[in-house]
Amino acid sequence: MKSGKVVLGVMAGIAVGAAIGILFAPKKGSKTRKLIARKGEDFADAIKEKINAVLVDINEQCEHFCHEAEFIVAKGKIKIEEAKNEAEHVIV
Repeated sequence: MKSGKVVLGVMAGIAVGAAIGILFAPKKGSKTRKLIARKGEDFADAIKEKINAVLVDINEQCEHFCHEAEFIVAKGKIKIEEAKNEAEHVIV
């Protein structure tokens, strides 16, 4: 997760640097505005991709923990059944 924050920080720095560079570039205002809009869209797309990657990772972890929980519950049921059978033999 820390590497994700670093990547996001680097991307934000690049976007800010690009926006500042564009603002000081000797181009017409309309071209500059289009460039800023395009860079903003690119940055938004990059953030969406990063968020989707994080969500996929979270989903995979949840599935892993669910499978592990199911396994633990199944083992617990077996242990309970074994204890129940052993108790029945002791009582009889």
